[in-house]
Amino acid sequence: MNKRYVVWLCALFVLFDLGYSYIQNYQLPLEGDLAPIVLPSFWYSQVLQDPFGWAVLAKNEVYAGPNRYFAHAAMVGYFKSVPLWLQRFTNPISSVYMACALFKTAVQALLLYLLAVYCTGAQRLTDRRLWLPAALLVPLFQTAGYNGQMGVIDHSITYTFFYAFPLALLLVLLLPFYRAAYGRQPLRLSWVALPLIAALMVVLAFNGPIVTGAVLVLGVSIGLYWIKRQWPTAQVRSYPGWWLRQAKQVPLVAVLLLGLFVMLCLYSLYIGRNNSENLTATLPLWERYKLVPQGIFRQLTGKLGFPLLVLIGLVNAQLIRRFLPPSAASSRLLRILQLLGLFTLIYILLLPLGGYRSYRPLILRRDSILPIILGLMYFYGASTYYLLQHLPGRPRRWYMGGLVLFGAIFMNADKLRMTDNNQCERAALQQLAQASEPIVHLTSDCTVMAWEKITDPLQSDNNAQLLELWGVTKGKKLYYQ
Repeated sequence: MNKRYVVWLCALFVLFDLGYSYIQNYQLPLEGDLAPIVLPSFWYSQVLQDPFGWAVLAKNEVYAGPNRYFAHAAMVGYFKSVPLWLQRFTNPISSVYMACALFKTAVQALLLYLLAVYCTGAQRLTDRRLWLPAALLVPLFQTAGYNGQMGVIDHSITYTFFYAFPLALLLVLLLPFYRAAYGRQPLRLSWVALPLIAALMVVLAFNGPIVTGAVLVLGVSIGLYWIKRQWPTAQVRSYPGWWLRQAKQVPLVAVLLLGLFVMLCLYSLYIGRNNSENLTATLPLWERYKLVPQGIFRQLTGKLGFPLLVLIGLVNAQLIRRFLPPSAASSRLLRILQLLGLFTLIYILLLPLGGYRSYRPLILRRDSILPIILGLMYFYGASTYYLLQHLPGRPRRWYMGGLVLFGAIFMNADKLRMTDNNQCERAALQQLAQASEPIVHLTSDCTVMAWEKITDPLQSDNNAQLLELWGVTKGKKLYYQ
């Protein structure tokens, strides 16, 4: 088949899937963290007044999310403007669901683009190389199916703001460093890019623990891997002198910038110790570590999706070793897999130090290991793209058949109609919109902007204020079920 047609088919497939994902996201209900963060409630008000956690340093204060200012500010800015703007085209209730679906789909598109860029080095959408890896990665973005096991875009809009979105921005930040390292070239940044990167480092450092943890583990992994690669194979006269000469070969600008980022992340983690949300559920550290093997087992056996992703990465590595002649590119891919394995090991070993949450009973969950999932997706895309380019005729045809089966399994699991959809919640919001009394008894048998059913009208106060702000209700309407 003509390569041009293949590129067009891949591009159309990607665009079709993004539309498919939007329809899925539009069906999802709201959740219990949205209103308290967007208003904000008293619980989350201090973080918006103290972006860098000075109160923790000066007074040792304890409050919600001291190192999450930019995640909170992003949600406040988005949900106090976008739903109101969308009401030019639709009704208030639909505007809220539309705003959630648009943001989730946009983050998915950004991550898909960035992963394809990392796989190929191509950045322009007109570059043909970009679209095949993007099409290969599309089935892995599960909104239904395996979402609970390896979902990149969470059903919760809050978790999308706090996990997938900052990790997408982290990939943007690391891209020039990755390109320089991959091409073994010095880091070159313009005077415009340099302050932008520094500003993005500040934003990401105060966006929550997922980025800071990933950055610190990545830094340790790269450092250990560099030491292993540079370790002298023969006896040297002076080890300190030898290591000093090796260190001088490290690009200074890249080290200084990443060093600044690491320092910001360390400070963020330090003030994050005073997060009052960590006090809601406690478990001794050793008990947390005892849960990790169960979490790994559940992740690998709960459903088919995640173990399949791990398996195809390992299969690709074996195919590169056995069927392709050694080359700089193949060796680089295998080294990246080793680095990913080291990153995964260190990340999981440090994960229990982040505390315990009752909704993550086994420590490991799709959101807490999202950096690992994205790393596996990247290696799958990069190694598969390389194999498709270099495998000889007959093995290549067999391999393509295996890829079709792999993609079909994921696509079959990702159903269009969501089982946990928002139909019941929509009906409840419609009842609220039409009600005249200040306190409304909802007849719906589902959660309404909450993690659990609201039985006390006072528990709905934050939701009622936000619904009034969005124009869903005329005046504040408390409710219970």
